[in-house]
Amino acid sequence: MWIISILLIVGVALIVYMVKEAFADRVRELTFRFPSYPVDAPSLKIFFLSDIHKRRISENIIHAVQDKADVVVIVGDLTEGGVPLSRVGQNLDALSSIGPIFFVWGNNDYEVDPDRLKALFQKKGVREIVNDTAGYGAVTFIGVDDGTLERADLPHAMRGTDPDRCQILLSHDPSLSAELTASDGVDLMLSGHTHGGQIRLFGWGLYPKSGVDRLQAVTRVTSAGYGTSLLPLRLGAKAETHIITIGHGSGKE
Repeated sequence: MWIISILLIVGVALIVYMVKEAFADRVRELTFRFPSYPVDAPSLKIFFLSDIHKRRISENIIHAVQDKADVVVIVGDLTEGGVPLSRVGQNLDALSSIGPIFFVWGNNDYEVDPDRLKALFQKKGVREIVNDTAGYGAVTFIGVDDGTLERADLPHAMRGTDPDRCQILLSHDPSLSAELTASDGVDLMLSGHTHGGQIRLFGWGLYPKSGVDRLQAVTRVTSAGYGTSLLPLRLGAKAETHIITIGHGSGKE
C-alpha cells in the first residue's frame, strides 16, 4: 500500500512540475554576427517567439523584454481552434508594446477563420509575410506559409532577394531548411512547430530538442515554443522565447 501512495505522490509532483514548465516565462538570449550585416548599422534585436496556441502572453514576459527588442517576430501557431479571437487580440496588443510585429502562418492558425484573423492583423498593424519578403532596417525577412500543410513556396518567396544583404528566413516548419542552398544567401532561419518534443522521457521525444543548428546552408534556431498542444504539460522541453541580436561580424557569440 505504501508503494502505491509513494507512486501517487511522485505522479502528482511530476504533473505539477510539468504544468509549471508549460507556463514558465523564459527568455533566452542569442547573438549572431554576419558579414552581410552592414558594419555601420546598429545591431538589430528581435523578440522571437512561436507556438503561443491557447496561452496568454503574461505581463512578466512583456516586462522582461520591454525596451530590449526592436521588433517582434512570430513564426506561426499564434492561435488554434477554440481560442477566442479576443484573446489573440490581447496577445497582439501586449506584443505590439515591444515593437512592430511580423508574422508567418503555422498549421494551427488555419484552424480558425483566416479572414477574421487577417482582419485582426490589419486592425492591430501586424505585418504578415506569406511567401514573400519584407524589409526591416538592415535585414530582409523572408516569410513562407506553413510547410506542414504544403502551403510554403520558398522559390516564390526568394524571388528578387539579394544574397549580399542580411536575410532571415521565417518558417513555422523547421524542415524547410532542407530546401535551402548556400547560394540562397540566407543567414539565419527562425522556426518552431516541434515544441522541442514538448514531453521528453529519458531524453527521447517525438521531435528533436529545440536550439541552434549550424547546417550547411544556414544557421537555424528552432524554438520550443511559448504554449503547448493538447495538454498544458512540458517535460524536458521548457517553454521559451528569445531575444536575438543581429550584428556585423562572423559566427555566434
